[in-house]
Amino acid sequence: MRAQQGLLASAKAANTMRHADRYGLTAVEPEIDTARVFERIRSIQADIAATDDNADRFIDAGPDVHFGAARLTAHDTLEVDGVGTLRSRFFLLCTGSRPATPSVPGLQETGFLTSESVWQIERAPESLVVIGGGPISMELSQAFARLGVQTTLLERSPGVLSRDEPELAARLAAHLRGDGVELVTDVEIETVAVEDGAKVVRGTVAGAAREWRTAEIFVGAGRKPNVEGLGLEEVGVQTGPKGVVVDASLRSSVKSIYAAGDLAGRFLFTHSAGYEAATAVRNMFFPGSSDAPDFVPWCTYTDPELAHAGLTEAQAREAHDDDVRVWRHDLSHSDRARADSAPGGEIRIVTAKGGRIVGAHALTPNAGEVIHELALAISEDKKLSDLASLVHVYPTLSMGIGQLAGEASYARAGRLSFLVRSKA
Repeated sequence: MRAQQGLLASAKAANTMRHADRYGLTAVEPEIDTARVFERIRSIQADIAATDDNADRFIDAGPDVHFGAARLTAHDTLEVDGVGTLRSRFFLLCTGSRPATPSVPGLQETGFLTSESVWQIERAPESLVVIGGGPISMELSQAFARLGVQTTLLERSPGVLSRDEPELAARLAAHLRGDGVELVTDVEIETVAVEDGAKVVRGTVAGAAREWRTAEIFVGAGRKPNVEGLGLEEVGVQTGPKGVVVDASLRSSVKSIYAAGDLAGRFLFTHSAGYEAATAVRNMFFPGSSDAPDFVPWCTYTDPELAHAGLTEAQAREAHDDDVRVWRHDLSHSDRARADSAPGGEIRIVTAKGGRIVGAHALTPNAGEVIHELALAISEDKKLSDLASLVHVYPTLSMGIGQLAGEASYARAGRLSFLVRSKA
């Protein structure tokens, strides 16, 4: 489980209580004991580990399961500590990644939390500085702020969520600021230290010196592939900054060795890792049967969520020149968003020549659910007007997709009207 989902759920409940007047109820300030919040998260993790994510599950499916540090000694040989030598025609490497640490003077000595260690704290700190503006940093910043933590997010770039549609990422940043997050961009962090019992982050913002004092620091500066200790160099497996170098079939430079997930460095998501692993196994036994996907959808689970599939508008214009059109559905026109008191969002679809969908983005509640229809349309090379043939359930947020598809069909009909006139 992405442990932050549990934290986000608690934070959303607190925020709903705080703003219950939006729903015709009396708003109350929730009594928050973050120790209970973190106890709940660990309980959920333990339950999942005991029932759905343990060795017995794999043993029951048939494979042999061994525990121990493993390293390749040849293209067909693996040594496992405490087990011995294992030989195989193929190997699939799935050792994942770990949080990366920026080279900031004093950071290691001062101490900090990561996306792995944060779940071991007993309760939330009184204040928190978050370094980095990626998905996990955005999610945790909003969650901690809603749970009463004085939260500051520092991002080096001009904007957050650099891989997402910039305008929608900026709108999401505004939501976080509305929740009390001090979100600062264009930050160059210079030093970190402990002074008078507080952790102090010093740097510049647009060239001006700044200082932030905090009880704790969270570092969300990307991830680093776990390539060490696997014997990759010894057997000739090529690696790079993102991990094991693989081709479209997920095969490494050694034809019997494949890699998937974070170790392959393509898309650092749990859902893409599972898909890549299945693709790699198919290609082992049926060479060339399938390629790893060119894109995968993803979602940042803030409130509202921001989901992404395919190309951004800028990427589409670079790839398709003047054939690009952007279709927008603002949630202020959504009956469901009005009913849920959640009008501050948008569904955006990017089309290329002929109306073919090449990108889709949703800044909505439950955007991770909304995006799948559009991700499928992109993978199947569908036109936006094709989606008009699907009856969308009313009232849902996905009705917005149906409305945009209807607009595309209407526009297409207008372009073809000359056929009707010529017959007349």
